[in-house]
Amino acid sequence: MILAGHCMCGAVAWTCSGEVTRNLVCHCTDCQRATSAPFTAFLGLRSEHVNWSGEIVHYESSPGTFRGFCPSCGTRLYFRSDKWPHEVHVHAATLTEPAEYQPHAQVLMRSRAKWLDQLQSIPIHEGFQQNPADWPLPGGSG
Repeated sequence: MILAGHCMCGAVAWTCSGEVTRNLVCHCTDCQRATSAPFTAFLGLRSEHVNWSGEIVHYESSPGTFRGFCPSCGTRLYFRSDKWPHEVHVHAATLTEPAEYQPHAQVLMRSRAKWLDQLQSIPIHEGFQQNPADWPLPGGSG
């Protein structure tokens, strides 16, 4: 199987010719802060099967744990840790076809954002048909 992906601006790209070791949605607070999102979906890939092109900058978020990102657009590309020395955890949103991603499990549910349970019951809009400033605020009268 060949997988491929890239950052938002296209300055960094990756390909993988090996099998996926894990497909997870992680709800840990580190992933939430690192991605500014309530969870992160990622693919575990064998490091030796992933080829990168372009410049990648690393941030050591804790000892032995590194997060790679594109210095041009800031896209978070992957997470790697000494805990899993032969794997790189590539963010699924960087896949060329991210809509085809299928996670196998969710982890660290104790940190899951509670408001995710409400997503099915809140209004849905395909775009900004209404000015967000005009939307009623929770608990407010307007």
